[in-house]
Amino acid sequence: MDRRTLLGGAGASLLAALPAAQAVAADHDGWRRYTVTTKVDLAPTADPAMVLWLPVAQSVGTYQRARALKVDSNGQAELVKDARYKAAVLRVRWPQGGPRTVTLTQTIATRDRTLDATPLTPVERRFWLEAVPSLPTDGIVKTTADRIVAGHDTPSARARVIYDWVVDNTFRDPGTRGCGIGGIAGMLRTGLMGGKCADINSLMVGLSRAAGLPARDAYGVRLGPSAFVKQLGASGDVSHAQHCRAEVWLDGEGWLPVDPADVRKVVLEAKLAVNSPEVKAQRERLFGSWEMNWMAYNHATDIVLPGAARSMDEHFLMYPCAMSAKDELDQLDPAGFRYSITSAVTAA
Repeated sequence: MDRRTLLGGAGASLLAALPAAQAVAADHDGWRRYTVTTKVDLAPTADPAMVLWLPVAQSVGTYQRARALKVDSNGQAELVKDARYKAAVLRVRWPQGGPRTVTLTQTIATRDRTLDATPLTPVERRFWLEAVPSLPTDGIVKTTADRIVAGHDTPSARARVIYDWVVDNTFRDPGTRGCGIGGIAGMLRTGLMGGKCADINSLMVGLSRAAGLPARDAYGVRLGPSAFVKQLGASGDVSHAQHCRAEVWLDGEGWLPVDPADVRKVVLEAKLAVNSPEVKAQRERLFGSWEMNWMAYNHATDIVLPGAARSMDEHFLMYPCAMSAKDELDQLDPAGFRYSITSAVTAA
């Protein structure tokens, strides 16, 4: 692959979305800048052909700017987008056997966020209310949502009671692999309400949609230490630091950031009671704000990978994904898959 071709062609669309004036502002006024490097060195397999998909961070709202992107690979690399969400994905193909290596380097600017008043069009509103396979909005999801929001008429009040219900009725299960699977209907049917962020925050999203509130997951990775709770930070090797969040659209206000899963993470990992003052403080903070020691890749729940011959094991692209004609590598095992993700603070 000619790296200059990628950066000057498809890759240029990411950089062109950031005007020069914004690039200067991103170094001041509360912005952080990180360099995030994903390295993949795939092990030899019986099948010589292999395809890799890596999520790529994009500029989002008023809180994240994609500043630079560089790719080095001995495969056939191209920047593509999925059909439904238009999420940016780096796809690398190796038609033959031999070494398979990729290094994807991105510079990302982030700043802490509260409500994002970016306008929502009628088409976008309908889109973020739609059911997808892992986020049904009928059946037990609908009846549960109706029960939770009964007597609460405003969007902000509905969002708050759903958030509190999710915090109070779920728990973080340390035995869950990765970020979980997000099967919200199964959680409600069985009453097994444990999981991790892709389970707990997807429940927030599904219940919100069923209650008439546009909502979406945001899939990403933690990049730096937390100023609030050490369990909510990461740095250096962040290969295991993937985390998804949720946001709900409030008419007349904007996208409200929430993270009930991180409330339950604090309860478990800091060994605190859910009604302790420390957890109550985080519960309030995480209804309406995100600490941006984290970056978002995409909002693509149940993503269909561009050019994939079959569905991947996860329903989101938050980890590297690689498939041969015969099988898929275990994306939740960086050592076996042979990938690493590192984060470093970059000077302004």
